Amino acid sequence: MRASARAIVTPRPKLSLTIPPGMAPVEFFNSPANLKNLAEENGLFRTPEDLLMYRKLIGHSTEFDTSVILDTSERILDPLGRPVRRDQVARKPKKVWNHMTRIIIEYMIEKYPDPAQHLVLSGEASLDATWPLNKPGVPSIRMIHNHFMVFPTQDIESAEFADPNDQNLTDSGHHSLFLRHLSGVYNEFLEILDLQILRPIPAAESSLKLTGYPQGLPCWEVKGGIEKLQDQYFWHEYEQVLLGFLDFYNTFFSLVSTGEPQIPIQANFPHQVGEVLLGSGRFRRVARDLREQVIKDPQFANEIRWRPAYKQILYRDDKGRLIVTISQNSVGNAITELLGIVVKREENEEAYAAAEPALVGRLLEVRERLIDANLGEIIAAPSWPNGEFISNTAKQ
Repeated sequence: MRASARAIVTPRPKLSLTIPPGMAPVEFFNSPANLKNLAEENGLFRTPEDLLMYRKLIGHSTEFDTSVILDTSERILDPLGRPVRRDQVARKPKKVWNHMTRIIIEYMIEKYPDPAQHLVLSGEASLDATWPLNKPGVPSIRMIHNHFMVFPTQDIESAEFADPNDQNLTDSGHHSLFLRHLSGVYNEFLEILDLQILRPIPAAESSLKLTGYPQGLPCWEVKGGIEKLQDQYFWHEYEQVLLGFLDFYNTFFSLVSTGEPQIPIQANFPHQVGEVLLGSGRFRRVARDLREQVIKDPQFANEIRWRPAYKQILYRDDKGRLIVTISQNSVGNAITELLGIVVKREENEEAYAAAEPALVGRLLEVRERLIDANLGEIIAAPSWPNGEFISNTAKQ
């Protein structure tokens, strides 16, 4: 069977929330009222640092699917003023967030030990603060958050092939900037990172055999595997990857915006920006061509995200290795599309009800590990008031 992106259909229940008339869904989803509802209806665990673990009601997978979000919605009422990247998070909550991430990933690897049977991944997503609130495809919660999910390999194999031009796979065309036009200089620039735990490997070597993704992106193997996630230096290197990406993104779109080759004031690696990026004729030529297109085409100009938006994932490949990769985030499926999986959520209450008890049961299991680590307090949502799942049917 040829490697190709897949379109997976995931059932979801009917939404219980009522969006006020005249309000766009994404405007409501970013409101403090929705975040409060999310915690009360689907919250599992909260730390003193406002890190909230919750069940993804409209999720990617019914096998395992949860998120941890830095819920600053009641402290910071301006949706555009909340942290959207790990480099914007204070030291203490970031340390706890890394700890929670490690515990959840360890659980997934233990629960699903065979890479031939299950795809395991964790992915951070951010969106730049300039994205219009009513823009189609905008993530529903404008705060830094981490997805954790598992897909049975059989589901991926039996899924239909996805349209290669699907916006989830192409980022509405922005994807091609990194993959087709700038892949070489992008990979070369990130080679400047001084990494000890993360070992660069070719994307072709780490691509999933079923989908052929990721494509053309820099990838790093976690030397030492899952145990290295206990090493704080791993998380330092994980952030270095992000900082390198930010320099690349900021330099490129600053060049597109002004036409002037300048090193960003807050560059993390200013020498390498000057030598590798601004010294690259191809880098400057692609920026010039994009600048001309922005000037001529108002629809295309409206799609440009001038501030950094990224998706950074940690996944287990076919050989059982833990792999890190990172790309820009424009629209569409912020995490799974990097691995060639397009998720279509369809309302199907019967199918979701059949999968829900086992799904929630696994989320409650991993929550026990967070409790044992003394990181925070449980949240007793209506469906699990005492740590045991109660279906809507049973409550009626």
